[in-house]
Amino acid sequence: MKRSAVFQFLLVFVIIVQSQWSSVSGIYCKDMTATVYRPHSVTLTEFGAVGDGKTLNTKAFQNAIFYLNSFADKGGAQLFVPAGRWLTGSFSLISHLTLSLDKDAVIIGSSDSSDWPVMDPLPSYGRGRELPGERHQSLIFGWNLTDVIITGANGTIDGQGDIWWDWFQHGNLNYTRPHLIELMYSTNIVISNLTFKNSPFWNIHPVYCSQVLVEYVTILAPLDSPNTDGINPDSSTNVCIYHCYVRNGDDIIAIKSGWDEYGISFARPSSNISISNITGETRGGAGIAIGSEMSGGVSNVRAEGLRIVNSLHGIRIKTAPGRGGYVMNVYISDVSMHNVSRAIRITGNYGEHPDNNYDKNALPVISNITIENVVGVNVGIAGILEGIRGDNFSRICISNVSLSVQSMHPWSCSLIQGYSNSVTPESCEELNSDSGDTPVCYSGASSLPLRIQAYTHRISASGLLDTLLKLASM
Repeated sequence: MKRSAVFQFLLVFVIIVQSQWSSVSGIYCKDMTATVYRPHSVTLTEFGAVGDGKTLNTKAFQNAIFYLNSFADKGGAQLFVPAGRWLTGSFSLISHLTLSLDKDAVIIGSSDSSDWPVMDPLPSYGRGRELPGERHQSLIFGWNLTDVIITGANGTIDGQGDIWWDWFQHGNLNYTRPHLIELMYSTNIVISNLTFKNSPFWNIHPVYCSQVLVEYVTILAPLDSPNTDGINPDSSTNVCIYHCYVRNGDDIIAIKSGWDEYGISFARPSSNISISNITGETRGGAGIAIGSEMSGGVSNVRAEGLRIVNSLHGIRIKTAPGRGGYVMNVYISDVSMHNVSRAIRITGNYGEHPDNNYDKNALPVISNITIENVVGVNVGIAGILEGIRGDNFSRICISNVSLSVQSMHPWSCSLIQGYSNSVTPESCEELNSDSGDTPVCYSGASSLPLRIQAYTHRISASGLLDTLLKLASM
């Protein structure tokens, strides 16, 4: 009854604040939709596909898409995947294409690694993320595309990742594991109304892309599955992620932009990222993470309406000496947490390096980070905020935060500077609102910081927490 009451209240909380989120929706992805009319359409079975879950249909997917390519300049085309279980290896998309799944359609990734081709590493990583050298191509792949829609009536894409997780954990892989979807150097991408299951590695990975909309997506993997990140925009701009549910083994959403000297050299940032109405659970990751591969820079991130339950971290920024780059102008608001070990964590010494050629003096800039309007119940630690010696993280602003914390030492802070206001339990001295002049905090409204003001017009986080605690004690 306790848990049920808490979650009923959280549902009410979501409804109350949704009106605040709606003003953000569409800010970067205006007019993008999954309902684009395609004058030419074929069904996968027209190319010999068999949906019995046993017959390999890679050639059928490839042949259907090759045929539809002739209509790319004639209004585009649609490949419809009907009800059935469609086993396949990796296949590539084309521009002006809709890949549409029936509600009872399941695209299943082959358990034979030879059906997932090996390809070059990303230039901003310099090697495979897990192993030196090349990497496996994603199940659904695209390169230099425009106007691509991957959608369905909640059809499913299943990567059969358990065999890959076993290979990874036993050191039996020669190349980095594949994603379920990776699109590179592409623009005007919509991914919507689908369920992704059991990805071998990250689920949805737009990299070097612009104008990307991911919405109404469900992502599922066991909580102990390794590195099954949900949605990872990487060196991409104008990305919108809305109305998604993720339950997996690593970060629910992770924003990235390249790894150490390779990311610095490639110099392609992630910027203009809009996130709202996300619910998730992750045993090993965070609800929303930035980094740790952020060497090309990350800026102008706005995330609102996050519900994070039964997770290791709520909000996390990860970086390290050698990363270079920056994380700036990040605004996170209207967050509820339940049973989260660490609510807010900023880490200045996280992760390994691609090789020994990175510049140890390449220090990241972390500044203009605002986190406000957060409530949490059954939280282990409120915050661990750790900068880098000689590289203090600055303008870290935390406001209107109320957490029911178990630890006797709720905050641990070092090598940071910033501001706090209306934070329970009281935040660390480094964020002492009584020290120095009136702070400048990022408002999320633009790329410019704003002098912080009282939050009398916002929902009272402390009032919400009181109600949560009353419900939880029933």
